Amino acid sequence: MIQVLIALGISALAAPPIMRALGTKGFYLLALAPFGGLVWLIANWPPAGGVPVTQTIEWVPSLDMDIVLRMDTLSAILSALILGVGTLVLIYCANYFDAMRRRVEIFGGELVAFAAAMFGLVVSDNMLVLYVFWEATTVLSFLLVGFNNVRATSRRAATQALLVTTFGGLAMLVGIIMLGERCGSYLLSEVLAQPMGDGAFVQVAAALLLIGAITKSAIVPFHFWLPGAMAAPTPVSAYLHAAAMVKAGIYLVARLAPAFSGLITWQVMVLVLGLSTMVLGGWRSLRELDLKLILAFGTVSQLGFMLVLVGVGDANVAMAGITMVIAHALFKAALFMVVGIIDHSTGTRDIRRLARLGHRLPVLAGIAAVAGASMAGLPFTIGFIGKETAFGSVWETGAYPVITRETVDVVLLLGSVITFAYTSRFLWGAFGRKVRSLPTRPVAGLHPPSLMFQLPPLLLAVAGVAGSFAAPWLGGLIEPYAEELDRYGHEIEHLALWHGFNLPVVFSIIVVVGGAVLFLVLRAVRDQVFSHPPRLNADRVYDRVLRSADTLSLWLTRNTQRGSLPITQGVILCTAVLLPMAALLLGRRDELELRGFDDDVQLVVGVLMVAAALVTTVLRNRLAGVLAMGVTGYGCGVLFAMYGAPDLALTQFLVETLTLVIFVLVLRKLASEPLPRHKTGHRGLRALISVAFGIMLVLVGLFAAAARNTEPVSADMGEAAYDYGHGRNAVNVLLVDIRAWDTLGEISVLIVAATGVASLVFRSRRFGAVPRVTDVARAQAGLDDDDLVPERTTWLRGSELGDPKNRSMVLEATTRLVFPTLVVLSLYFFFAGHNAPGGGFAGGLVMGLALVLRYLAGGRYELGEALPVEAGTILGAGLLLSAGTAVTSLALGAPALSSAVFELHLPVFGEVHLVTAMFFDAGVYLIVVGLVLDVLRSLGARLDSIDDGVSAAAGDALPEREANA
Repeated sequence: MIQVLIALGISALAAPPIMRALGTKGFYLLALAPFGGLVWLIANWPPAGGVPVTQTIEWVPSLDMDIVLRMDTLSAILSALILGVGTLVLIYCANYFDAMRRRVEIFGGELVAFAAAMFGLVVSDNMLVLYVFWEATTVLSFLLVGFNNVRATSRRAATQALLVTTFGGLAMLVGIIMLGERCGSYLLSEVLAQPMGDGAFVQVAAALLLIGAITKSAIVPFHFWLPGAMAAPTPVSAYLHAAAMVKAGIYLVARLAPAFSGLITWQVMVLVLGLSTMVLGGWRSLRELDLKLILAFGTVSQLGFMLVLVGVGDANVAMAGITMVIAHALFKAALFMVVGIIDHSTGTRDIRRLARLGHRLPVLAGIAAVAGASMAGLPFTIGFIGKETAFGSVWETGAYPVITRETVDVVLLLGSVITFAYTSRFLWGAFGRKVRSLPTRPVAGLHPPSLMFQLPPLLLAVAGVAGSFAAPWLGGLIEPYAEELDRYGHEIEHLALWHGFNLPVVFSIIVVVGGAVLFLVLRAVRDQVFSHPPRLNADRVYDRVLRSADTLSLWLTRNTQRGSLPITQGVILCTAVLLPMAALLLGRRDELELRGFDDDVQLVVGVLMVAAALVTTVLRNRLAGVLAMGVTGYGCGVLFAMYGAPDLALTQFLVETLTLVIFVLVLRKLASEPLPRHKTGHRGLRALISVAFGIMLVLVGLFAAAARNTEPVSADMGEAAYDYGHGRNAVNVLLVDIRAWDTLGEISVLIVAATGVASLVFRSRRFGAVPRVTDVARAQAGLDDDDLVPERTTWLRGSELGDPKNRSMVLEATTRLVFPTLVVLSLYFFFAGHNAPGGGFAGGLVMGLALVLRYLAGGRYELGEALPVEAGTILGAGLLLSAGTAVTSLALGAPALSSAVFELHLPVFGEVHLVTAMFFDAGVYLIVVGLVLDVLRSLGARLDSIDDGVSAAAGDALPEREANA
């Protein structure tokens, strides 16, 4: 299984270069990936009654996030549809797209990636991993539906599908966590094996899981996104919205039915929503004039039908449900492909503009007729077998009382009558003569499709017929899944083409006669019946919900963010005070055991910090206030050191120093004191908020410390750091191993924040190398690099371009001597951090301070001399290095982002032991350095450039990247 996922993933990544090299014929090569997976699946089909095949990849064991893949009968059937139909869709794409465009290159990769995500979804046994694949299909669906992103309709349809299915996915995630925590396992096989009971907790969890399923499978009231998604290219509709994505929800219901079908919440949601969807979707399809929309609403109807069948929880009904899943994938994918060929050949899908197309394209009409017969449930098709089995098994099931099951069967009969009617309307609308002696203009001017273009739908239509004659064999594949469900005293009825004259045959006759009559009647009175749009339209409800959300957000923003920084900060701080304090007052609290200072030095430091904080509030000079505020930070670092936390103390000192420098870089462009017109008033109120916030922090901290009732995890941290993280510095091991996932998320947010701030400062293009002295000299003097010979020895080259009044020879000389020392010190902290105080963060801060020193002494051009690399490159390299450690750890047999050791034998050093966490720490080091460089360029160098008032002539003389920086 993992081999199939890897092959599909590699093919998805290789798709763009393949498509560029081969053009649209590259789709044939891409089709080999799902076809190879299908061959593997057939060769490794799970044996009936055998133990399912499982594969486990250790990922994050502490979070139960191991990748556990499990192939049983249900997974194998869905996988066969995903891979088989996916192969034919890719072959179809080679003829559907006439010309290569950049978007087509990516489209092939997205389609293969979607096949990988769907395959991973149906074989995942870990519910959390299943959710990851579930959301991957959502994102890829968004990209595929929005293929024509220049069209507003495509963007709207893609966004609509994304919002609806993501909402359902989040609800499903809550249900997954509820079940996983209750059962003590996130493995589906283990959860379903446990008795669920019928308590409120399980009812809510089941309802949340069903919400995820019905949103993904376009069940009422979330059905509206599927017709809107018809803005996607036809191959997307044939794959995602017929054979793959919409089947994800049906698969989930079928997977969970053995354990949850007895819950009242489950039964009400499945029956009411499924039956409503079948009837409503079928009726809406009779209104449409676009062939694709007729099929889209027909798909909605069929999804409701399948939801009922797989959700009942009866073995024989499940046999019918899985048969219909197979049938629907075959006939609906074929019909969507037929519509694509019609659109491609004639340029229209409007049935009013298509007449006598069947005479011009008889082969295509025959393909559509065969696939349509299966959709309508006519004999000698797999659709007929599925519906016959459904009618008989639902009528006799013991899962529901007699009145309920008979009512359900009658509604299914009504839905099937409507299905026959819209199938007839589709075939008549696409290929009928429509009482015309001559074809319409689009039909008369069509260009005939090639044989290869028609081959994929032909194979799918033929498979639908062949499946009916192979019904006993097909039933043998499905029965192992059905045996997992309750039989309610009945034997599992084997699939067959003919079971004799019985109730299902009568129902089938009613379907044919009733559907034909309904089609003919509506054809005659359609203008009267469908003269007005439907009163209740879910798509318009969706628009109203979005508009209401926009209105609410505007109202909330207008009343909480009025453009005043003090008011905004006041709202934030008041909220931060009131919510925790209310929770403390209303909730349970532990008794506080207050401790005083351990010695007099701590008291002195604390008094100094309080005094500095008070002084900060009364000082008028901005720089003096910042320096006074810095005393509180340095005092906190002293307390860390006194309590035996050298790592925290070191980091606190470095961060405080760097923060002071950043403040100075900003304050030097402001007046030394606030102007009278900038006074905001309400000093008493602001002081009250500040004191309340401080009291809240102290109380929350004290109560949090008092709430501990077991031995803290820190007691074993040192031993765990050495045994598992291979380091003696528990703080560093905690950051780069034990909670490396948190650190990775934090540095990612840090990069985003840094990029956003710097972009706001630059306001335009900000990328490009830092300007260097040679660049400026060349531009000003018109000389080459070989001609630039300095006339005298200088301490710092960048300082020569600064204002002589601002130069300090002492600072320049000191910087020339101190900078190498700081660089060496930063490297020492980095390499020693795993076993001693330091680490990548501390080392990066020291290197950042070294760059700050170079900048302060030599100006903005000195940055290019100190580190002639663009900040974004350093940030990206650091993130890539840290994230790549996950793959490295897996390759060495350790969980992702955890320490793995590999040994090297070097000629001089002998045996060297390297820990993968060092490379993660190296990424953190680079990110901190890149962040400091970005800050210096934006808050320092850019402001210098603005302050200098560079003239237009100078701007013309500078290199283009500096003039546009």
